[in-house]
Amino acid sequence: MQKFNKHTVAKNETLKSIASRYDLSVGELKLFHNNHCNVKDMILIGLTDQKELFIPRTAVADKAKRVEFSHGNRLAFKPQNLFLRYGVTITLEKGDHINELKYENSVKWLKTENRLHFFEIDRISDLFINEEQVNEMADLLAYKTSKVLYPLQISTDENGKFNAVENLSEYAKRWNNVKDEVYKEYEGEIVDEYCLKIERILDEPELLTGLMKNDYFLRTVFFGIYKSFGKDFKTINQESFPVIQNPKEPNYEITFEIDPIKDEHDLVNITGNGKLHDERSVYDFISGTPFSFIIEDHPVMNDKGDFRIKFYLNGKTYFPESLYLECDILLQEKKKIAVSISVLD
Repeated sequence: MQKFNKHTVAKNETLKSIASRYDLSVGELKLFHNNHCNVKDMILIGLTDQKELFIPRTAVADKAKRVEFSHGNRLAFKPQNLFLRYGVTITLEKGDHINELKYENSVKWLKTENRLHFFEIDRISDLFINEEQVNEMADLLAYKTSKVLYPLQISTDENGKFNAVENLSEYAKRWNNVKDEVYKEYEGEIVDEYCLKIERILDEPELLTGLMKNDYFLRTVFFGIYKSFGKDFKTINQESFPVIQNPKEPNYEITFEIDPIKDEHDLVNITGNGKLHDERSVYDFISGTPFSFIIEDHPVMNDKGDFRIKFYLNGKTYFPESLYLECDILLQEKKKIAVSISVLD
């Protein structure tokens, strides 16, 4: 992120008139410029031959361009009355093998209660795998039985981070209708076994909640980005993501940075970049263990994985217009997940 702006000095402008334009005192403007310019361009008393002045990144003539923060440069989560439709692309890579999934989801805010926000998520399109509508029997069964989940109701915390599935009790009621639809089109031992597997999951709410926590759309949109960014508009956090199946997700140390000024499209830009930061070794992850087999007072952290995320938030609602998440981890071969989500016109 650019740390400063530049003001081109116009004819008849004074140090006082420029400072006033950006809501700065003359002393603030002079100090900031002198700390960033070459020695020959420093301001001693007033303007001399300076052609440009360095001004703080947050100093803009149009106040509407500033991102709205609360104490500690905290970005507020205010999703009230929200309804959006998103196009979703998920790319799964394992070694040289790549699959791409595409579908559309809607997100609707329902209510705010007890410091939690409640949303309804609905699948509003067919599922496409590698640009083709699902047609393999296994894919079709997975797609058709997944309809029992939608509409899905979830809750998030005050930071916009996914918390829980809230309508688990509805799934058992929906299942009979979904099951009837499946058996109208398919029959046989494979279908029987698949439906039985779904019924076992529906009978175990904790298992179902765990499965939904691995939903890449939910975990990306509701990542929990509404937090304090500090005086430098930057913060470092430990975050996990379900890049692999494990009772305890791999942990990443990520530096988040927000631009305090909206871009030319009136969007708020947030970036996050980080590395794997976990005590577990490659062997631990391959074994599927939630803990390290080696216990040390000062463990060497496994950093064989990268993480990056980019948010473009609407300048008025501060909810994502588009976002991109990329996460990988080195096992016997690299496993990588990329999630691209954009609002549909």
